Amino acid sequence: MGEIRNLKPECIWRNFDALTQVPRPSGHLEKVQKFLLDFAASVGVEAFQDPAGNIVMRKPATPGMENRKVVTMQAHMDMVPQKAPESTHNFETDPIETYIDGEWVKAKGTTLGADDGIGVAAIMAVMEAKDLKHGPVEALITADEETGMYGANDLPEGELQGDILMNLDSETWGKFVIGSAGGVDVTATLDYKEVATEADDAAVKVTLKGLRGGHSGLEINEGRGNANKLMVRFVREAIEETDARLVSWHGGNMRNAIPFKAEVVLTLPKENIEALKEMVADWKADFEDEFKTIESGIEFFVEEVETPKMEVPVEIQDNLVDAIYACHDGVIRFIPVYPDVVETSSNLAIIDIEGGKAAIKILARSSREDMKDYVATMLESCFSMAGMKVVMSGSYSGWDPNPNSEVLNLLKKVYKEQNGEDGIVQVDHAGLECSVILGKYPHMDVVSFGPTLRSPHTTTERCLIATIEPFWNLLKAALEQVAIK
Repeated sequence: MGEIRNLKPECIWRNFDALTQVPRPSGHLEKVQKFLLDFAASVGVEAFQDPAGNIVMRKPATPGMENRKVVTMQAHMDMVPQKAPESTHNFETDPIETYIDGEWVKAKGTTLGADDGIGVAAIMAVMEAKDLKHGPVEALITADEETGMYGANDLPEGELQGDILMNLDSETWGKFVIGSAGGVDVTATLDYKEVATEADDAAVKVTLKGLRGGHSGLEINEGRGNANKLMVRFVREAIEETDARLVSWHGGNMRNAIPFKAEVVLTLPKENIEALKEMVADWKADFEDEFKTIESGIEFFVEEVETPKMEVPVEIQDNLVDAIYACHDGVIRFIPVYPDVVETSSNLAIIDIEGGKAAIKILARSSREDMKDYVATMLESCFSMAGMKVVMSGSYSGWDPNPNSEVLNLLKKVYKEQNGEDGIVQVDHAGLECSVILGKYPHMDVVSFGPTLRSPHTTTERCLIATIEPFWNLLKAALEQVAIK
């Protein structure tokens, strides 16, 4: 039993602790789907798994409240599987090890999964509660949100009964999100024929790690280092100055996470190894100076390795490096009417080059459809010039804000009554499933809110303990005060 079960409110933390014991990385959800169905059966509420892998639960109204609008509470079941380099954690088999660090709950060497495990735990608490007053409620716990919102995209029309959608996937307490960015996955691929390595060449592996990484929606504007974009600056100079040749490149592992690690294997004439080592040291100093107020743990080092037999042909290597160098990464524009909110961005998330195959994966976001198309076409143009095949997939639209929302006004009223201050209404750059669900259920009145989480999608992900109880109190009171149909 985890120590977090001793925290208040017990109903949230007990359910979150139980959830942390169930492996649920994106793409491997069979165990958590069964866990949720078993939970629903144990507390006596209707539940089923739909064809998209989502779990739907329904609980009837408290007697006398049957005439209230139906509330759909929504969260996603999957978590981003990131771990520290020294961690041996297996996300497909091992539980998350949580611990309390002062004001925060954290995980040992991995992502915590509070994104969006806390939302799921809150839904479980509502479903099991015998003392809450509420109208008809249902839960939509979606599959594979983190890798492309697949559960929401494949949600069957007509499945949900809700008039109101409360998305429990926002990450700053006291803020109510009423709009979010759309996104599209951009994938560039190239098959190439490797060539033999020069017989007398040596080989090195160059590793960049220790960057903060982060959520490519929430933290793309903080100027954090992108391991792939930093590595390409070094690789280009190594090719020019030491006659290095590219063998392989592996950087990043999630589209919606800023990559914090990249590794390349290079071959080069033996007599140039010392010059390359000096170059690595110089770049490390440059990176530390460039990011001295943002990144504090940069590691950049070189190791001699066994010389591989094959490598990337020069013309392919140069085209790939040029395209990676030219590829936009980071903020493109802020929203003119919300000048503190990012409108359009791209995250150069994943690079895998080895064995005759190259793949580069990017997540482009924008709250404007025309700007989303612009950035996607810009990226397509960049990689097409390198001879790569570019495919767009997983596109979803932005969520247009409705500042006159009835449920927003209810939440703002209750929040002020409970906390003595006004809540903040905002639009997020992070993609939320609300936009996809609204596309299928346009009649729904939608707001997103949640407790405070920091650094989701990284091994420093943490949940602020003091925000869980007021979050729970707000959810309970809002369910009790939902309007009559």
